[in-house]
Amino acid sequence: MYVCICNGVTDRDIAAAASAGCAGVHELTMRTGCGATCGSCVEMAGELLAQAHRRHEAELLPLPGIARAA
Repeated sequence: MYVCICNGVTDRDIAAAASAGCAGVHELTMRTGCGATCGSCVEMAGELLAQAHRRHEAELLPLPGIARAA
């Protein structure tokens, strides 16, 4: 889905930026242009970036019953 119509940024672009280490909305704007024109997408972009970070963190958690290596 398009998040930033002005600059053609999709939710997949935001997820990819998060996976590449994008830490916040300001950095997301610098990397993708999302929010740089009219700014109406910034709130949604921030929410999607946070969701992508949470998904990434959840993928890194160990499975229940499996001990982590020290």
